[in-house]
Amino acid sequence: MASNQTSQPVELLLSVTRGGRMRLGAQIEDQLRCAIRKGAAKPGTRIPSTRDLARQIGVSRHVVVEAYAQLATEGYLSLRQGAPPRVSDALSVTGETHGSRPSSPPAPRFDFRPSMPDVSAFPRTAWLRAMREAITTIPDADLQYGDPAGVEALQSSLSSYLGRVRGVVADPARVVVTSGYTQSLALVCRALAARGSSRVAFEDPTDTEYPQIASRAGLEPVSVPVDDDGLQVDRLARTGAEAVVVTPAHQHPTGAVLSGERRAALLRWLREHDAVAIEDDYDAEYRYDRGAIGSLQGLEPDRVVYAGSASKTLAPALRLGWLVLPPRLLESVRQEKMRADHGSARIQQRALASFLERGDLDRHLRRMRARYRTRRDLLVDELARAIPGATVRGIAAGLHLTVELPAHYDEPTLLAEAAARRVAFNTMRDYRTDADPSPPLLMLGYGQISESSIHAGVREIAEAINAATSPRTGGARPGATTGGGAR
Repeated sequence: MASNQTSQPVELLLSVTRGGRMRLGAQIEDQLRCAIRKGAAKPGTRIPSTRDLARQIGVSRHVVVEAYAQLATEGYLSLRQGAPPRVSDALSVTGETHGSRPSSPPAPRFDFRPSMPDVSAFPRTAWLRAMREAITTIPDADLQYGDPAGVEALQSSLSSYLGRVRGVVADPARVVVTSGYTQSLALVCRALAARGSSRVAFEDPTDTEYPQIASRAGLEPVSVPVDDDGLQVDRLARTGAEAVVVTPAHQHPTGAVLSGERRAALLRWLREHDAVAIEDDYDAEYRYDRGAIGSLQGLEPDRVVYAGSASKTLAPALRLGWLVLPPRLLESVRQEKMRADHGSARIQQRALASFLERGDLDRHLRRMRARYRTRRDLLVDELARAIPGATVRGIAAGLHLTVELPAHYDEPTLLAEAAARRVAFNTMRDYRTDADPSPPLLMLGYGQISESSIHAGVREIAEAINAATSPRTGGARPGATTGGGAR
């Protein structure tokens, strides 16, 4: 039987004062009218029935009936027989609007933005099963705040999983669960600053938000360039940094892999300078043309912080990440996590532990690798046909590739042409710390765009490039290549 919504009580922040100059009904009218005008009670919002409100504020029902009738006459309320009273849907709020939600731009027709997973493939059934198990089995004690470092079951599951698939040396007691990589980096930077560090190095290019996180933690960020072999470690030694943030398995955003020689040099630098590396292992699960590359942390667990998250493997909405910490930073990061939020969501942590133990993540990743590889192959083929003169790199792993265009394409004009066609992508300049004179370098993601949209989307990009061609060159372009396939 359907429930009778009119019988369900609804709370309303409203009070009346007896003995004042304004009658009780007028006070009700005035407060409701003011709430509606200011937007506190929005169009369509359900309000208490006359009987319920009379009971809440201690007046006769007749007083409320008259007040509602007056507001309905003025157009503020919608009163219908058998339906709960509501704020009128037709009402135009005339109060302040500076706090209203800004209008969103139209969604892209073709979304090639990088590092975005296909959330439509989120394993809802398996995750629901894990959540149901977590809720039905969680002890009462785990519904309290608990250890800010995380739920023991997830720490143990992550320790086993990361050791098995990434070669991470991860004692469960050294795992701290976070609310994603952004918080992970902030916690480590604050812990480094608290221990007396003053400078941290970042790859260039990198996500420009990350150096800002270091600055807010009290550290000075410095840039170290990246080339086809990854971080230029010889340049790192000149920065005076006590820590470095690296993406060795698949550099973000160039797609370069830190070479074996550079890995050895980085480990030497860590030992010689008693320094710390923060390894952002953001999408190492997605490799297509070569075997997986083990974590840097597995080679130097007492000097490397390992950071991962569920954002690329499952969905950003989960807001779950993890750190595997060297002993020197463990207690400091635990304290920073406590100060930040007393710990991440414990029910979701138990669900992820179950998800890992059942092998659901392994199964999901196998499905997604096949799907993403199909999209990558299709995107590479379409680019070769539609954009002669382009060089495609960084295709061996991850969720995006890079496309180098000849220098005679004007990047601002290209971006404007793409926006006019509602095609979304990034360029390398979005990730550089200063102006870069190099040829335009597009970053095209294939994580969230469907196979059926890739052909038409690439055609639109090609038309945008043609429209942005400098008149001085006449649009002459050499034949297409797809270099850097090993990356």
